[in-house]
Amino acid sequence: MSDHRPVRIALIGCGDIARKAYVPNCRRFPILDLVACADLDAARAQAFAKELNIPRSGTVEEILADPSIELVVNLTVPQAHAAVDLAALTAGKHVYSEKPFAISRAEGQAVVDLARQRGLRVGCAPDTVLGCGVQTARQHLDAGVIGRVVGGTCTMVCGGHESWHPSPDFYYAAGGGPLFDMGPYYLHALITLLGPVTRVAGMSSAAHAQRTIGSGPRRGQVIPVDVPTHLTALLAFAGGSQVTMTMSFDGGGGTSLPNIELLGTEGSMQVPDPNGTNGPVMVRRRGLHGWTEYQRTHPYREGARGVGVADLAMAIRTGRPHRADDAVAMHALDVMVAVHEAATAGRTLDVASTCPRPAAMRADLPEGTLDG
Repeated sequence: MSDHRPVRIALIGCGDIARKAYVPNCRRFPILDLVACADLDAARAQAFAKELNIPRSGTVEEILADPSIELVVNLTVPQAHAAVDLAALTAGKHVYSEKPFAISRAEGQAVVDLARQRGLRVGCAPDTVLGCGVQTARQHLDAGVIGRVVGGTCTMVCGGHESWHPSPDFYYAAGGGPLFDMGPYYLHALITLLGPVTRVAGMSSAAHAQRTIGSGPRRGQVIPVDVPTHLTALLAFAGGSQVTMTMSFDGGGGTSLPNIELLGTEGSMQVPDPNGTNGPVMVRRRGLHGWTEYQRTHPYREGARGVGVADLAMAIRTGRPHRADDAVAMHALDVMVAVHEAATAGRTLDVASTCPRPAAMRADLPEGTLDG
């Protein structure tokens, strides 16, 4: 008989994404019991726990030393993801991390290796790909609506985050830039839809050597840009399709291009923004002139952040694989690093890693319920 006792979880990192997304969304799932939070600033964690009615707070060390906590949700800045994951695994906890998985292959592999040694699970955002938009697209894609996918595009263009983020330094440091920041949404979606990547080519540039903070107490402060802020990549997938990816913090006017558009032998499909969980799946079939919205088939139209944590918790209890797993996360990380390397080298590079295409979400289960 499956064990469906709630999994006791703790958050590490008490920032906006914890407050606005993970706390309310994790509370939608009976399989999750949010019992504690921690932050490098213990006073911040204490205030956060009081504000959001979390039973206890403490230092990172105190939370990791609590034997009753089974799963740590790592919501720290990208540069700290691997270190916090390793500390949690060393303490005997399963881990679910915000994206990106790590900022180097070596860091990511260290997490994977330690988890295997300890017999623990590792999951990684984005779990938006488990929401209605991407899962609806997958169902129609798997049904053959546009035939065999031969190509596609994915595009994210904005002017950068310094206009609204009060401390945007990490977006422009190693492990930042548009590919590491926003690329995981698109890559995890493409892996969910098309499977793993086998080869990449890339080009990169940076329009500005410095950025000026536009909000908060540091408004007007100038910060350096140490990473490419405009990247174009060509991704070759194991199934034979080719996708052109553009990730940019240098396009001040944004773009009207689709977030993801897949080109198939029998039609084309526009996939909703993978940074969200809803939006229409639009299809134009061979011989037809207009686009048609296809029926939305899955739950989690809003607020899917947290479903990956719940899916991992259910997998811990039942023994089945979890969907937003370390294999997908490590492969996406490998692809991102390879794109940067290909841009620097000026040549096409093979991607050494691979991963299984994650299992589709079930469309017949109500929100808050996951397959065992």
